[in-house]
Amino acid sequence: QGRDFSFDDCGRAFACLPAEEPGAMAEALVCNLDSLLGTMTRRLCVGSPPGMWVCSTDMLLTVPSAPGIDWDGFQGVRVIAVPGSQAYARNHGVYLTDEQGLVRDIIYKGTAAQIQQCAGPDGTVPLVCGVVFFSADAAEQLLATHVIPPLDACTYMGLDSGAPPIQLSLFFDIVLCMAGGVTQEAFVKGGGDIGVRSARSVLWTALRAFPLSMTCIPGASYDYMTTSASDYIRSLTFLPSSASLLRFCKTAHSHVDQPELLEDGSSVTNCLLEGAVRLAAGSVIQHCHLQGPLEIGPGCLLSGLATGSSLALRGCPLRDVVLQGHHVQLRDLPCRVFTLTGRLDDWQRPAKEAMYLNVPWAEFFRRTGIREGDLWDAEMPQESRCLLNARLFPVLHACEALGLEDVLWLLAPAAVVGERLVRWRAAWRMSWQELLPCLDMAAELGARQALFFLQGWRKVQRVLLGHQDVSLLPLARSAVYEGYHEAMLGTLDEVASTAGDAGIAARALACIAEVLGCMARGEGGLRSGPAANREWAPAFGHLECGDIAGGVRELAAERHKWMSRPALLVRAARHYEGAEQILVRQAVMSSCQFVTVGQAELPPLRHWVQVACPARLDLSGGWSDTPPITYEHGGAVVDVAVLVDGCRPIGARVRRIAEPELRLVSLGGTPRSEAVVELVCQELEDLQDYCQPHAPGALLKAAFICTEVVQLSSQKPLRAQLMDGFGGGFEVHTWSKLPHGSGLGTSSILAGAVMASLYRAAGKAASTQSLIHAVLHLEQRLTTGGGWQDQVGGLVPGIKIGRSKAQLPLRVEVEKILVPDGFTQTLADHLLLVYTGKTRLARNLLQDVVRNWYARLPSIVQNADMLVSNAEECAQALRQGESNLPLLGECLDRYWQQKKCMAPGCEPLAVGRMMDALRPYVYGQCLAGAGGGGFLYILTKAPQQKEALHQILTKTQGLGNFSIHSIEVDVRGLSVEVVGCDGK
Repeated sequence: QGRDFSFDDCGRAFACLPAEEPGAMAEALVCNLDSLLGTMTRRLCVGSPPGMWVCSTDMLLTVPSAPGIDWDGFQGVRVIAVPGSQAYARNHGVYLTDEQGLVRDIIYKGTAAQIQQCAGPDGTVPLVCGVVFFSADAAEQLLATHVIPPLDACTYMGLDSGAPPIQLSLFFDIVLCMAGGVTQEAFVKGGGDIGVRSARSVLWTALRAFPLSMTCIPGASYDYMTTSASDYIRSLTFLPSSASLLRFCKTAHSHVDQPELLEDGSSVTNCLLEGAVRLAAGSVIQHCHLQGPLEIGPGCLLSGLATGSSLALRGCPLRDVVLQGHHVQLRDLPCRVFTLTGRLDDWQRPAKEAMYLNVPWAEFFRRTGIREGDLWDAEMPQESRCLLNARLFPVLHACEALGLEDVLWLLAPAAVVGERLVRWRAAWRMSWQELLPCLDMAAELGARQALFFLQGWRKVQRVLLGHQDVSLLPLARSAVYEGYHEAMLGTLDEVASTAGDAGIAARALACIAEVLGCMARGEGGLRSGPAANREWAPAFGHLECGDIAGGVRELAAERHKWMSRPALLVRAARHYEGAEQILVRQAVMSSCQFVTVGQAELPPLRHWVQVACPARLDLSGGWSDTPPITYEHGGAVVDVAVLVDGCRPIGARVRRIAEPELRLVSLGGTPRSEAVVELVCQELEDLQDYCQPHAPGALLKAAFICTEVVQLSSQKPLRAQLMDGFGGGFEVHTWSKLPHGSGLGTSSILAGAVMASLYRAAGKAASTQSLIHAVLHLEQRLTTGGGWQDQVGGLVPGIKIGRSKAQLPLRVEVEKILVPDGFTQTLADHLLLVYTGKTRLARNLLQDVVRNWYARLPSIVQNADMLVSNAEECAQALRQGESNLPLLGECLDRYWQQKKCMAPGCEPLAVGRMMDALRPYVYGQCLAGAGGGGFLYILTKAPQQKEALHQILTKTQGLGNFSIHSIEVDVRGLSVEVVGCDGK
């Protein structure tokens, strides 16, 4: 599924398939090996006909991303093989095939001569690798045999009917019967007992007619999983033969305080290693919680050790040993048992010719003082005595608790074993053979799961406090589905309340919202929605006042009341996102320190201060300017200020009036249009709804507050403030010729125009750079959020690139892009605006983008990187002028794809049809702003194409109402004029 996994299969745990698509699937402690095989099999079955894949699970198979299997004309059954050496084949199975690639026989542990027969021109042999494909008709025939005696005894149907069980081999009982060189008599008689012979006879009848072909995949590799500790450790610490295809992770699902102490060629899976834990190459630690200082030598496997074992390990030299902790259930008594063996030990070889702890038994007996009678009963024959049945491992003691030290002493030199030997003899001991049936697998997996989430909480802290671009969403999903959500919520509460950083706390609250959303399990309604329930107001109040710790505590207390059903969980998630937005606003409002306001001459009473602004086109980089992306990742946006149909479409004018009140007027499309909305504010209470974006005059009210013309928190009434400060009130008119949802930055540019005219009318002066940050501040107070690209595009003249660094306080720096002489006219000749007739309806677009960013979905993080790099490439193309119009068009097309990745669903069907119709005639095209509707801008291959393209779109079906507009680059930008009472 495209992640690094920790696999547990019948007690085995091994790591770690790397990311094809990092973060694509929830993390899991215990996974079936089929997940890995599924990844490989998907590669194998590209182009395969309908049928059934069968895979055995005792091996590690690596397949190239393009195995190149030819399925043309295929029928019957096909076995998959991988190339291997003849030496390896002596202990394995290989296929013998004819010139047509049909299998003649399967040779298992054959002679050198038999294996040589199977070799190809390069000397390699096709190894049996456990993967078989049955065509649909062959699969049907095979599956039909499960009801035919005695094959029904291979399934629970037969067992439940009282039949004795039969065990069959996939290869030597099922596949072999289709091999061309095998006769019926030899096949049936080779089955051993009568039940297997009868089963083979049925299989021969059912499957013999199907051809059995073989495909050997070049570059594939195969590693058989044995019971050898050396093989097991090697499989985790050394790259397999096809190293270019499979890359093992040194650490998987683990928290390691000092990762630099893990040598290359070591492996750590599902562990929490605190302090200085040094791990040598060729060693493995799994499912352990250890505290340093510790030093683990080469050739070791440690598994299932809890933190209490750390003290016993200190000062104990470990080299080439397997040290494991087990959960054992002795009737009603649960206990912990530790086992210690050597890496080179053979479990079943007779003791007289075998080793224990990598030395001959005789030497072990001399060093420790242990006698054979301590391990085996006297009546047990010498040839039956082996490590498997040696009673080595203490389980219970009459007087004392047992621990890891009760097996570690077996490694001690002879001089220090006396007291330990007495204690060891006094304990009730068991052999591994006796322990195996008593292993409590549920407790073992439960402990591994608890450790997985314990190190997971460390990961949460590390990722959030370290500002890492790592997704915590998979861990959140796992926590919910495995019942660890309360612990994760508690960890996130702790991070949010103690970080002392609004940005970190905001991300932690966003993660809590994700956990709550996961708990709803897809029910309870849409994630995006309102977040102003009164029950959450006290918590929000703490956050607004800067008391993050108090706010987090209040949020957690309220959260507990909303967790009983999915609908409440989703609503709680929305309020956590509302709380997160409060902290984002506070982080962004740090930009107000870059707003510098000076003094200017106060214009005469009733004289208008009028500001007209161009629209803006975002040519690349948009969304990277959006908080929190802009201060957590860094942003870069290329903008161009444009006149639409020859005029600046956005404007505002302000004048002082004698009456101590605020008159807020929204006009139609021009300064001379009739009023659409009129509002008069005479009391401070009239301004209280400035932070509700849909309230009448909210933007203008916020402008008065952000410019500090009005002090909302003052005890002085509004009338007194106006008379004392300015000798009267103010009248504000605003207008825009652009339709709602145009995507041309109207609201932010209008905010800049209002603030510029208001500053001037109040006898103040602010630079364009200050206005850019002032608008950021205003939009946060207005609670609409938004980034900085719109005001950069509309307030700064010409073509420019704005940038922000990944830091707080948020500061925007603007660089004008110097283009060749005449290029602005060339650009105007090739750029057109097409109004799509679709109003952007994506109300929750910003919420969705911020949610995905806080989840650090890998695709979103990568896309943010590409947005910034594409902006820099676009700026370079503009500097090179007309010769690079095709490259500029590529940047626009790339930008549109990046926008769609950031906000899926932002391309309406009608817009898609429009873009398809225009594609042959343009270098590139993109919807302005966030997309979803509004204006499409296109860079035409030929100049002056307005009429020609209008005719093309007119003939295109399903577009509805559209219009095409010419644009020019505005080299003047924001213009401020003081005019008389009559408007002259």
